[in-house]
Amino acid sequence: MEGFSLGLAGAVRAEFPDAGVAAHYGDPFGEQRALAAGAGVVDRSHRGVLRIGGADRLGWLNSLGTQKVDDLAPGTATQSLILSPHGHVEHHLTLVDDGEHAWLHVEPGAAPQLLSFLESMRFMLRVSPADVSSEYGVLTVPAGGPAGEAAAVMELPFGTDLVIRRERIASVAGSLREQGLRMAGMWAHEALRIAGRRPRFGTDTDHRTIPHEVGWIGSAVHLNKGCYRGQETVARVHNLGHPPRRLVLLHLDGSENRLPAHGEPVLLGGTPVGFVGSSARHYELGPIALALVKRTVPTDAAFTAAGISAAQEVIVPPDAGANVAVTLPPRRLGRR
Repeated sequence: MEGFSLGLAGAVRAEFPDAGVAAHYGDPFGEQRALAAGAGVVDRSHRGVLRIGGADRLGWLNSLGTQKVDDLAPGTATQSLILSPHGHVEHHLTLVDDGEHAWLHVEPGAAPQLLSFLESMRFMLRVSPADVSSEYGVLTVPAGGPAGEAAAVMELPFGTDLVIRRERIASVAGSLREQGLRMAGMWAHEALRIAGRRPRFGTDTDHRTIPHEVGWIGSAVHLNKGCYRGQETVARVHNLGHPPRRLVLLHLDGSENRLPAHGEPVLLGGTPVGFVGSSARHYELGPIALALVKRTVPTDAAFTAAGISAAQEVIVPPDAGANVAVTLPPRRLGRR
């Protein structure tokens, strides 16, 4: 689905998984700085949007997903996961309820599959899920953006996601630009996401990923809610064991003029120990990437990926699980 951003001056088309919107507008680092300062706007209208009506919608979503949402207050955004029976992540949802409908946005192309699953789980409940991706799109704006223009406003750690009717997205973005904000492409958005150590479903995960491996306990998984599919795996890892892999931030050799591609093996002494998820050039940190590596790899080990040397920064510690917190405290990003 094409976003309005591709028609703007200087827009360069993004590639998979962000095809359909702009990668950048000619100044990726400047766009990053603007976004980091709360002065950037990102067209993310290629994402899927679902709307769920009906009186039972929150209790229903609570029973299906990993997050406690049965008492979610209107306007409060959260994240949730849909797991397989064996605890592997099948969907990552960003959602908010407006008092009448629950609004979800998901990775590009994921809405039809998620809707099919939701339809199969309706039973006799008063719920009405619908894929409204053709009618609504996502615009990420600074906190305090034009909430009145949106069907649903999702306050997130990174700016604010607005779910807006597609015919209004360009005008909302135009109003913000008139106020001095600048358009920032997906390269800028992704660079700040990677630097913020936030994994992306389908890019930093694979079909075997469980929530503990990427630090989604807490942000997307509530450990004291009712039963849901895959809960046994989550509980077992949290109380008794450790996940087989852990998420790391790679600081790549800046002398190279390329980045490792998604899926590139992470090597330790020539032996594969994981894979690269997403990579970017950060305006302060330089080339960085997220990777999933074996839990048992030493935390001070240096890697290579696509022939590029890489130092690791721990995101999920090796002793994650067994009632150990899975993420490190936030740190201030600085130059290296």
